[in-house]
Amino acid sequence: MSLELGMAPRPKKRRRRLLHNFFMLMLFLVAIFGAICWFFILRPSTEHVQPYGGKQHAIVYEGTPAKVPYLMESGQILLPFEFIREHIDPAIYWDEPTQSVIITTKDKVLRMESGQVVAYLNKQAVNLQVPVKEAGGVRYVPLAPLEKLYPYSFAQKQGTGVLVVEGDGYAVQQAKVVQDDELQPVRTGASYRTPIVAELAAGVEVDVLGESDKWYRVLTADGIAGFLPKDSVELTQVRKVKLDRLASSAQQAPWKPLGQKINLVWEQVANRNPNVAGIAAMPGVNVVSPTWFELKDAEGTLQNKADPAYVKWAHQRGYQVWGLVTNGFNPDWTKSVLGSYDKRDKLIAQLIHYANLYDLDGINIDFENVYLDEKPKLVQFVREMTPYMHEQGLVVSIDVTVKSTAETWSMFLDRGALAQAADYMAVMTYDEHWASSPVAGSVASLPWVEKGLQGVLEEVPHDKLLLGVPFYTRLWTESQQADGSIKVTSKALAMPTALEWIKEHNLTPKLDEASGQNYVEYTDPKDGKTYKMWIEDVTSMEKRTALVHKYNLAGIASWRRGYEVPEIWQTVADGLNSRPTQSSP
Repeated sequence: MSLELGMAPRPKKRRRRLLHNFFMLMLFLVAIFGAICWFFILRPSTEHVQPYGGKQHAIVYEGTPAKVPYLMESGQILLPFEFIREHIDPAIYWDEPTQSVIITTKDKVLRMESGQVVAYLNKQAVNLQVPVKEAGGVRYVPLAPLEKLYPYSFAQKQGTGVLVVEGDGYAVQQAKVVQDDELQPVRTGASYRTPIVAELAAGVEVDVLGESDKWYRVLTADGIAGFLPKDSVELTQVRKVKLDRLASSAQQAPWKPLGQKINLVWEQVANRNPNVAGIAAMPGVNVVSPTWFELKDAEGTLQNKADPAYVKWAHQRGYQVWGLVTNGFNPDWTKSVLGSYDKRDKLIAQLIHYANLYDLDGINIDFENVYLDEKPKLVQFVREMTPYMHEQGLVVSIDVTVKSTAETWSMFLDRGALAQAADYMAVMTYDEHWASSPVAGSVASLPWVEKGLQGVLEEVPHDKLLLGVPFYTRLWTESQQADGSIKVTSKALAMPTALEWIKEHNLTPKLDEASGQNYVEYTDPKDGKTYKMWIEDVTSMEKRTALVHKYNLAGIASWRRGYEVPEIWQTVADGLNSRPTQSSP
């Protein structure tokens, strides 16, 4: 009996006390933990910090802070060159030989030389209060002359010094602070624990740049970027930037014939100009482009073969005259001239002079055999040239090849950028098989032409593009060699000469489905040589003009006058002015 009593459990009252104490201890620990969490994790921060890490002269581009601030000198704002290139004008250009910043628009060329307070706007002197300068390894450009050139607003906020930059048409949602019991903190991050960069009263509007969970990313009227709780604001209207000053600088559209496609033909001038009295009618032609101007040295000097009598004759017939300028296909001269603002300017000045002297209507640029490294410099040349030509009422066009892997004949051409700078672009869809081709083939088979055209249209607007077509073919000769190989040679033939050769050999052309052209082949029984020709004629020209309609191009450009048979003119004219049989892509 006593043993059983000695092994009895502890009284219940004591166990309850232990459980109560344990429970209270846990409540105390939870309270302590909660207090710690609130203090270190949940308690809103009351720390105030300077916006943008305390950096002075911050730039905010359409709600996004820029990496490099602007510079203030003599009360004037200077923008970092790289900021302008990244956000405003990717075409802004630094000319190393002359230490100049060059800015081009459709009608303006602004040149600012480093360290100089005189700039030149379309060659007219403009006084600057501060020059282009370099500080801390950063190149800076004065803002004042840029404001009238770019479709952007530049607003320096008085309270903060922040420069807010916004493009014409920029649209952003706005919101209004609705909590009116106290100032609403704007924080550096989407959390109450982040520091405060500004405080806003009820009714103040902000730009809403984005959202994150329960927060909006905003920009205040003072240009301070930060975060506000969503429940502290209500969305209002959309603010859109509209610059009235742009209306006065609207550009006229480039010339084009009323209700027609452009029908251009090149006039090759080697040593002397043609006797215009001997040029037959060319129905449908509205532009002639004589090869009059050619680079003749590394300093930018032009050789001039222009003829006022030719211009008078062309205008009497209703033709526009677009003088062609070539680089002489000399890559070293081209490199020298394109690499210097002064030499480019010299070349442009000569073209302006000749255009005025001979009453030209446009300039056609034909630069070929150019080093790949000169790709951006050729674009810059056209950008600098176009405003001066437009000032004189001249059309600017440039000739390009189809895309290929040939560096000096195709890859050096930035077709997209060139098309932005020029009014028109002629794509020379020839030679598919060139003079020294190792195999015989068409100068420009229709499938090859269309594929090349499609490649260029990936970068160039259809309404700026002229389809370049050949008025010549090649007569190919294949001869068996002693080692069994085939030697291939060729010579170019104009259309009349090709037809004479076909007639002389009593041949009947047949349609070659692969090329889309008429084709003849002949083997000489005397020497065993085989002759082949893919013919340029009415049939091929009808199909080429059909491509102009299929892709809704600006027109056609033909190389060259004198290579054609008379009926070609009417064929091209009828093809260009007929209704398209296929819808444009």
